Amino acid sequence: MWQTIQEWTVAQLQKALAEETETLRPEVIDVREAWEVAQMPFPGARHLPMHLIPLSLDTLPRDRPIVVVCHSGARSAQVVYFLQQNGFDAVYNLQGGMVAWVREVGATQPVAQGESR
Repeated sequence: MWQTIQEWTVAQLQKALAEETETLRPEVIDVREAWEVAQMPFPGARHLPMHLIPLSLDTLPRDRPIVVVCHSGARSAQVVYFLQQNGFDAVYNLQGGMVAWVREVGATQPVAQGESR
């Protein structure tokens, strides 16, 4: 049985990160390896490599959305599927990953939580 992976676009994530109400702002989980994050971090994201996700389920929020980010969206889609299978409902893959972010926003910093551009 196939389950649909929920995705957010870069524009949807930008809008959500600018949300003033903390409970509506997503927790961004970056599942890339440390060397990838060092090259281009996603400020404000929680770095949690893909292989540590199964050991970290109890540390992830269930009271607000989670957006999972990787380089191109493939690993993060797998993590979203895994989280959905483990009872997380409001979990989303960043469509296109950091590649899409850089293409659409540039290599600039993401909007910090609670701030606007």
